[in-house]
Amino acid sequence: MSINEQSYAYGASKSSIREIAAYGAARKAQIGAESVYDFSLGNPSVPAPDAVRDSIAHALTLPATALHGYTPANGLPAARQAVSDSLNRRFGTTYSPDDLYLTCGAAASISIVLNAVCNPKDEVIVIAPYFPEYNVFITNASATCVEVMADLDTFQIDVEAVASAITTNTVAVMIDSPNNPVGSVYARSNLEALAKTLRAKSEQFGHPIYLISDEPYREIAYDVEVPWVPDLYDHTIVCYSYSKSLSLPGERIGWVLVPNTNPDHDRLIPAVAGAGRKMGFVCAPALFQRVLIDCVDEPTNIEAYARNRKALTEGLAKIGYDFIEPQGAFYLWMRALEPDANAFFEKAKALELLPVPSDSFGCKGWVRVGYCVSYETIVNSMPAWQALWDSYHA
Repeated sequence: MSINEQSYAYGASKSSIREIAAYGAARKAQIGAESVYDFSLGNPSVPAPDAVRDSIAHALTLPATALHGYTPANGLPAARQAVSDSLNRRFGTTYSPDDLYLTCGAAASISIVLNAVCNPKDEVIVIAPYFPEYNVFITNASATCVEVMADLDTFQIDVEAVASAITTNTVAVMIDSPNNPVGSVYARSNLEALAKTLRAKSEQFGHPIYLISDEPYREIAYDVEVPWVPDLYDHTIVCYSYSKSLSLPGERIGWVLVPNTNPDHDRLIPAVAGAGRKMGFVCAPALFQRVLIDCVDEPTNIEAYARNRKALTEGLAKIGYDFIEPQGAFYLWMRALEPDANAFFEKAKALELLPVPSDSFGCKGWVRVGYCVSYETIVNSMPAWQALWDSYHA
């Protein structure tokens, strides 16, 4: 029997995040959830807004063919209109529904865009540390993932390093701000410098270099500007998901935006639609397309995350841990207490602490601590964090 070896390899080697989460679930079943401090998954603990429940209840009164029937491949016109209207209100733009393609969440959005712009031998630059599935999505699009380390003092984009990594085969740079796993937000000046470099390199090599902006955490930022990237660089494509902003990670609803300011708009739109078609990412979940119509402007409840962030950072700082102050998202990027992050994780695991070692994010010596958990989990974990610190400082 013949199978696809690449697919087999992906299935046989699971994501470290998922493996730790599965271990945490099993451990909770053994000793009780209150005794396990699972900081692995980016699974929002904040409930979806009441408006989401109300929208679903209303949708359930619709005729079955309207509620559950196929939508256009790129999404309901009313849902795309709701999204474009929302973006125009927020960013002073003039987008239309035809600039949008509704998707099954951020993974589908990114995969569609990569398959729309990549050809064999193309290269896509990612800024490490980065969400590890980017590598999978890029490779699946027949391109090569090129890692460029962020500035390790600020975890902003190292623009000079990006410039050095760009070759004639570079088709895109992918960014994620607010960032998973660090929680940093790329400053306007940093993005402007990147945009200037990409324009220069595009001219040098005679083809556009796209900037793919992955933005599922846009609404989760703490008193800091999250610049609208298409305003800074014309060849931008935006990928978005409501998994975090509306606490709907399991419902898989998001979109791709090809801004009408992108010079390649008229070819990119059918390329996006064609990528969705060939990958089978057509007709995003109809029920949650309807939820978008009603809830696209629902505010994100970040108060709980801000409270968790304060409790975690203050608690760990008091003990003595070194970390990057998170500006957005719901992750803390903390330096491991030894160079080997996996060895540090094993010692943490013995104390029922489950962060994620940094190696899978393309950076050594750190761990990601997801604080989208209950406040009680953070508070109750502090004795274990203290014990872990003490084990290194006896």
